This record gives sequence, structure tokens and C-alpha cells, in this order.
Amino acid sequence: MNSTKKYEALPLTNEVNLGGKTPISVATPPKPLLLRKDLGLLCAPAINGTVVYRAKGNGTLFETRATRTPGGDYLLMFPTNSLDGSFKERVSHYGGSKEKRNDLVAMRSSDKGRTWSEPTAAFDIDYNQHGFIPLIPKESKRIYAFGTQPDWGSFSVEHGQGENAPIGYRYSDDDGHHWSEVRLIRPKNDPDFRGMSVMRMCETDSGTWILGSHEGDWSYKPLMTRQYILRSDDKGKTWTVSPSPRHGGWCVPAFNRMDEGRPIALGGSKALILIRTCDGHLWEARSDDDGVTWSQPKPTSLVHPDAPPMLFHLTDGKTLIAFHHNRHYDVRYGGLTGENSGMHDRAELWFSLSTDEGKTWSEPRFVLMNAAKPDLETAWFNYQCSYADMFADDGVLNLFIPHRWQQVLHLTINESDLGKFPLRSEIE
Repeated sequence: MNSTKKYEALPLTNEVNLGGKTPISVATPPKPLLLRKDLGLLCAPAINGTVVYRAKGNGTLFETRATRTPGGDYLLMFPTNSLDGSFKERVSHYGGSKEKRNDLVAMRSSDKGRTWSEPTAAFDIDYNQHGFIPLIPKESKRIYAFGTQPDWGSFSVEHGQGENAPIGYRYSDDDGHHWSEVRLIRPKNDPDFRGMSVMRMCETDSGTWILGSHEGDWSYKPLMTRQYILRSDDKGKTWTVSPSPRHGGWCVPAFNRMDEGRPIALGGSKALILIRTCDGHLWEARSDDDGVTWSQPKPTSLVHPDAPPMLFHLTDGKTLIAFHHNRHYDVRYGGLTGENSGMHDRAELWFSLSTDEGKTWSEPRFVLMNAAKPDLETAWFNYQCSYADMFADDGVLNLFIPHRWQQVLHLTINESDLGKFPLRSEIE
């Protein structure tokens, strides 16, 4: 295991706007916020963290996902184009590409994130990768890696379909060192299902697997998206898609969109899914029958722009923590008007807690805010503190963020310190 590399600090901006309104000096932030030059962030004091990896030169990286393996290691994966330095453009996302331009790479830590191995390609495949969705079934040592599979025989960028692909999985029986060939999901009620999946999935107490997926059609102006649930009650052998086959997924009618659902098990046969929308809030739907049927989606109290849900359990397996941006510029995001002014909202990260299965949420507490200089091409890069992933380990929350689509941050929070994170009224 190699020591974590030390990276030169990113150039810092002079001033940021908390909540999009309140000017804050980065050099002399208000109490109790601290400037972490090494991370490029303004942080609450109860956070520790390191830069695990930074893309070289013009390289990029995307959705970071990590899990504690059955053997006790931390396994981190993310797609990037920067391993060999041969990239020709900054963007390396799978969507819309007609050629191979990224790999899903893996890094591993055997000391709870203090040091990490060098990144290596997790799978030797000839098509692009989206992200790693980990699943370790109960009473199992097998690790599954679910995700979007834009293989060239099933994936086309024509007619606005450049993000829709089969969803599939690989598995590993040696703690994530080697992986099986891909198995593609062909739902019984929609065998040619195409979509995208990069949000975490869940397993209910009965062993039912629930995975969110959405389709996007960029031939519509503005963009049209639909949210679905993929469900298997036989360990991935067969699947169904709900609430109905394409194109009958959920949407917010006012925007003709609903994206990136994150399902989470609530115990017994109950499950909750939080869903990305454009209306300024995360939305929710609920199931009481292992994901067979779902309530009609409705908005939650969690303020959030057109960005993904980031929902997890604390160590007790019951308390929910939702990281959210807690600000909403307006509906003008890239898929709606071609503008990305609202991407500034992704600069902040807050959290709220729920002890009643997400029915009510606590007042948001501040976690962090981007403090790096906006010296990249677009706001989509410059202010990115979204797509955070998390798992709890022995009372410590391990948070992974693809900061600015440029560097992987591993941040740690002691659960006992959650009450120390400031409310908005406590930031002086």
C-alpha cells in the first residue's frame, strides 16, 4: 500500500457567496468555518480529509463510489481518462461518446483510508464506464458492481439516446481484486430496457434488490427524463421494471423530468427512494411490499437543485442522513435552457437527519463549500461538490466527493460530532 500522495493546493478564490447571497472572504471566513487550503474547501471544523487522487493535466474523473469490503479494505472506484496521460479533452464521461475514452479505476486502502494504492483499471473492457454501484448481499462475501453498460453492440448516441444503455453487473468473490464478465439486466416486462444507473442501490430484509434507473431523451427540447425502479427477488436472476415499462416512468409534469433515484431499505419490506428533480427539492416515493408497488412521488422538505440525492444510513442502520445542497438558484440548468448558472448551487454541501424513515428532516447543518478558484471551462466543473458517496464504519462517516470533477476527496466525520456542525444561524 502506497502512502497517499501529497498534491499541490489548488489556487483559491477570494470570495464565495453562502447560499448564493452572503459574501464570505475565503482568507478570513466567519466562525466557525475553517479554510482547508489542501482540500480547496471551506469546512465545518469537525471534518478531516485528504486528496486521494487528482486527475493529471486536463484529465477528469467522475462519480466516486466506495465500500468496505468483506475483507475489511476500503474499495474506491471512479471513471477517469487520466491514467495514462493520453487524453485529448477534459470531458471523459461515457455519455454521447462514439469511442473509448475512459476506464473505471479502483483504489484500495487497508488502513481505513490513511493510505491508498495507486489507481488501476478495474475491468479490462473496450467500452466506457459510468460509475460503480456496490452491493454486498447480507451474509455474503460476494461484492457486486452494478452500473450503466454502454457496450457498442447495445448503445447508440443517435437520436438523443447518448446516455441510455443496458444496466448490468459484475461480481467478485476475492474481495474486489478480480471480477466476472458482465451480466446485463433484461427485465421481464421490458427486455430491451435502456437507461442509466449510478446511484446506490439497496437490499431489503427479504433479500430483494432494488436499483434506480432513469432514461433521458436529448432529442426533446428541453430534455425529457423518466425515473424507474429495477427489482429482483431472486438474487439478480430475473428483474422487473416499475412503475411500468418505458416510457411510462415517473416525472415531474411541470418539467417533464425526473432523474437519478436513490433507493434505501427501511427494515422489513419497506423502502424509500429519493429522486433528483428540477423543482428545487428532492422528491420521494415509498414501498411497503419489497418494491413491488410504490406511492406516487411527492416533494420532500430537502432544498436541492437539479442534482442527485445523497442518502445513507448512519451506523445504527436506522437513522438516515441526507446530504443536500440546500440552495436552489432557479430551473435554468443545462438540460432545460442550455445555461448552467445554477451549477453554482453545487458548491455547498449540507446535511439533514431523519429518525422517522425520512418522513421529517432536521434543520440543515453546514458541511463544506468549494473555495477553489473558478479557473476551469464551465460552472459545471468549477463548483462541483455533488455526487457525494458515503459509508459508515465503526462510528465514522467516510465521505467521498469528486471535487470539481478533478480530484477525489476522502472526508471523515465522527458520528458523535454531527451535532457540532453549524446551522445557518450559527455562521457568524
